[in-house]
Amino acid sequence: MPTLFNLEVHTPYRLFFSGKVELISLTLVDGEIGVYAKHSPFTAITQSCVLRLKDDQGLLRPAFIADGILEVKDHNTVLMVDSAEWPEEIDPASVRADKEKAEEKLKLTSSKAEIDKTKAALHRAELRLKALDLAGNAATGNSTT
Repeated sequence: MPTLFNLEVHTPYRLFFSGKVELISLTLVDGEIGVYAKHSPFTAITQSCVLRLKDDQGLLRPAFIADGILEVKDHNTVLMVDSAEWPEEIDPASVRADKEKAEEKLKLTSSKAEIDKTKAALHRAELRLKALDLAGNAATGNSTT
């Protein structure tokens, strides 16, 4: 039986997840990380990414998370993020429209600030689509792996 640890994922609006997990993997500002039980304690800034968590049933569950902070302590890990969505909460048509809008805006924008903002919006849309693909819920024809 794998060793489990407590994970809480908070957004400003809700407790997104609370439970025992075997593993989480996500993106920090300096790269990917996987956290298992008994990991050395640390605190780090996270980037928008697809969070992968292996729950207490052994199921690998993807979710989109926005930027945040990860705190790993003995037997308890807390992730505080700007937003989080399970694949079933994501509307594929809306995300594809957001992605297309951002791609078009990039072609027309010349301001560095607007380019950076639009690239961030495009990246979020791509990550949300990736979460859908990993969960097997994406409509056919649009793989973002």
